[in-house]
Amino acid sequence: MKLARVVGNVVASVKDPSLFGEKLMVIQPLDDNLKEIGEVIVAVDTVQAGPGDLVYYVLSREAAFALKNSFSPTDASICGIVDQIYSVGTPISTDVFEKE
Repeated sequence: MKLARVVGNVVASVKDPSLFGEKLMVIQPLDDNLKEIGEVIVAVDTVQAGPGDLVYYVLSREAAFALKNSFSPTDASICGIVDQIYSVGTPISTDVFEKE
């Protein structure tokens, strides 16, 4: 699992029938220090995340397992919303999680 910040949503007028009713979000991958890395990606939201939320996501075949239909054509799925992070037993400031 990897960390990301939700930066937006996707409106799709046409998508695969197996994704009917699923929300698509734009996420920015983050490193262990919560710094942005790489390009933004589109992920299926399975946890009702919103813009600004810190989330963890999975890629590849595991992304489809997070959905009701495990044969859905998806490359990324949001699997959880992060409430708090501990680094060697010390919580990281919750200011990191404040929504803009």
